Amino acid sequence: MTLLTMNKDYNNEFCLDDKLIHVNHAAVAPWPLRTKNAVIEFAEENSRQGSLSYLHWMEKEQYLREQLRNLINAESSDEIALLKSTSEALSVVAYGIDWQAGDSIVTSIEEFPSNRILWQSLEPLGVDVRLVDFSLTDDAEQALIDASDASTRLLSISAVQYASGRKMDLQRLGQHCQSENILFCVDAIQQIGALTFDVEKINADFVAADGHKWMLGPEGLALFYCRKRHLPSLKLNQYGWHMVEKMHDFNSLEWQPALTARRFECGSPNMTGVMALSASLSLLEEAGIQTVEEKVLNNTRFLLEELSHRENLEILSNAQDDKQSGIVIFKHQQLSNDELFNYLKDQQVFCAPRGGGIRLSPHFYTPESKLQALLKIIDKAS
Repeated sequence: MTLLTMNKDYNNEFCLDDKLIHVNHAAVAPWPLRTKNAVIEFAEENSRQGSLSYLHWMEKEQYLREQLRNLINAESSDEIALLKSTSEALSVVAYGIDWQAGDSIVTSIEEFPSNRILWQSLEPLGVDVRLVDFSLTDDAEQALIDASDASTRLLSISAVQYASGRKMDLQRLGQHCQSENILFCVDAIQQIGALTFDVEKINADFVAADGHKWMLGPEGLALFYCRKRHLPSLKLNQYGWHMVEKMHDFNSLEWQPALTARRFECGSPNMTGVMALSASLSLLEEAGIQTVEEKVLNNTRFLLEELSHRENLEILSNAQDDKQSGIVIFKHQQLSNDELFNYLKDQQVFCAPRGGGIRLSPHFYTPESKLQALLKIIDKAS
């Protein structure tokens, strides 16, 4: 299989060590050169001028909301909040809904703890958390739908499963939730930045995604999307100066929560993170998210095809075209997972042990030479 060639070599945007084969974007991604420079410039400006340009920083904060709005095709940047993490964003939903004893939540047993623990923490309130086991079915979406009933208030699922790479049919799930009046919450950290994502098309009510994976940004700054009609109904559990409507009126004793998703941002923003994530997103914008998706999926198909031809390897990822993401999982027939992972680490292959195998997650800019070198290293494993 031949890999796609882009019009521009975006590998030049990265300063990774020459010997390193970085195929771990599903964990914590490296920063592009422009992101490194943006942080350096911000630090130098701060060291020279302090917060003299704070109003400009706030304009950059709002610009980032617009970048994120465009990336997920939200109706308005007023639906975008900038929070600390995916976990915090999902917790805003979990503790913002007025749960009643007997309500149920449907999710998957495969979920990363961020999209499982917080729902289970609601069980003392009488909420039934239903964990669907995808290993028992050939139709994961139908299994989630079948687990829902009249008591179901919310269905929460990852767009892409972190330990299997399974890409969910979010449109199908969103249509079901809309027809049954079920809230639809998506942990999109393993999709946004790698594949196209459209909140309108999938009828999502809430979306959470930290910027440090496929969006190529820093840890500590996450997207939280809340559909406009839910803004007034999510109960607030954090309060501070930044979440009020008139946030610069420090002396007034009268206040109300912001009318936008800023109501979920209780305190001072992570301005360093804002500068960094905005720069990273500018790279995805320049390349075009459709081009990014095409290259990510081409890398996935290339690895799936090449690895499947090795008799001593077993592909654990779902190889169906509509289930593929940027994640490929495989295992060795003779070596244990620990042995293979340690061997790859010694060869400076940066990957992760996940899902009973080795998880590979190259991004759109990953050069063909690195993937070819990776395959040669795997071939020498014994």
